[in-house]
Amino acid sequence: MTIAPQRVVTLHYVLSDRDGSVLDDSRARRQPLEYLHGHGNIMAGLEHALAGQDAGAQLSVTLMPAEAYGLRDEALVREVGRHSFPVEEVAPGMRFQTPGDDGPEIVTVLEVRDDAVVIDTNHPLAGQVLRYRLEVLAVRDATRAELAKGHPLPPGTDPGEVEDKKVP
Repeated sequence: MTIAPQRVVTLHYVLSDRDGSVLDDSRARRQPLEYLHGHGNIMAGLEHALAGQDAGAQLSVTLMPAEAYGLRDEALVREVGRHSFPVEEVAPGMRFQTPGDDGPEIVTVLEVRDDAVVIDTNHPLAGQVLRYRLEVLAVRDATRAELAKGHPLPPGTDPGEVEDKKVP
């Protein structure tokens, strides 16, 4: 079956930076990625590269920063009050997840002062060229429940328990 909108794709990937350093490897974690094609579950550049591929396909994709996590924006580096953190000990390099305007965002601590913390809300991979090695394991039609939710559902999910908002 060919990858197209409304189909669930299962794949393994190895994500590397420009220099070839591995940043993530789904096979090493023994956890393939499953996504619903055409629903914005993965980066548009990856979705575009995967469209039309079949199970068994292996491909390499290089995404420039604008196609991946965006360019670094120095305006996203700012100082916040020390009281904004949920833990006593805060150190440079620590990361926290916090609600953002467009959903959860990762906050990286750059510097800790007596009464303030300098943070960076750029995605940790913003500004980086990313290289993916992809292997398509399976392609199947999405269920009505998956289309309603906009993403694959775990095996054994009772479709009757899924609120059907997206499909007429």
